[in-house]
Amino acid sequence: MPEWDTVRLEFDDDDDVATLTVDRPDRLNALNVETLRALRDAISEAESEDARALVLTGAGEKAFIAGADISHMQDLSTTEAQEYAELGHDVADMLESFPAPAIAAVNGYAFGGGCELALACDLRVASENAVIGQTEIDLGIIPGWGGTQRLARVVGDELARRLIFFGERIDAQDAHEMGLVGEVVAHDQIDAHVEEMARDLAKRPAFALQAAKEALNQTHEGTQSAGLRYERRLWSSLFGTHDQREGMAAFLDDREPEFK
Repeated sequence: MPEWDTVRLEFDDDDDVATLTVDRPDRLNALNVETLRALRDAISEAESEDARALVLTGAGEKAFIAGADISHMQDLSTTEAQEYAELGHDVADMLESFPAPAIAAVNGYAFGGGCELALACDLRVASENAVIGQTEIDLGIIPGWGGTQRLARVVGDELARRLIFFGERIDAQDAHEMGLVGEVVAHDQIDAHVEEMARDLAKRPAFALQAAKEALNQTHEGTQSAGLRYERRLWSSLFGTHDQREGMAAFLDDREPEFK
């Protein structure tokens, strides 16, 4: 099986459940290009191994996926940002179209791109310690890996606008109440709980589950592709603006941004 420096892919004893762990705990599992490419390859590997359920989680005690790697994004040109957006979309789309249920075990911070990858999964389970949000507005950009399209379909238009416009960070219980996650469990129980869910799903009829997932996804297909393409263009066009440069520089300098 292939190995990657920043991602771990593990199978249970029956090879039915694939667990995909972003393994950059020192960077709160932030997604740089290397990690996104590794995720793309690992999801393909899990599919080729006929995994009947897929779990996505993050290493360490603090973060699920804290977002895209801002130190990488800070100086991207519009063209480079478009390429980065395409890579993030590739991973999110692969999770959404994976031919078996995908579960996000949100065991900590899930901001920006981390929230977007969780939204691309079929089910979301949050640790009581989880904090979730589409926080890109504070960096002078917008969600660029599907958040503008998928969030509204999960929580509704009004809540999605509030979360994206204000960049709100939502604790696990509030996220559950608004439907952003399906349930909240104790932090020390999330791995076992999600593993049990995944094994239960893996025992169910695989072709029926795949058909159910495809049918459910089809309800969004009418405008989502166009919306995602539009989002990518908008997201990348913000790179090189004052607010994008200032927002990311302020984040890396641990200070308040001064937007125009």
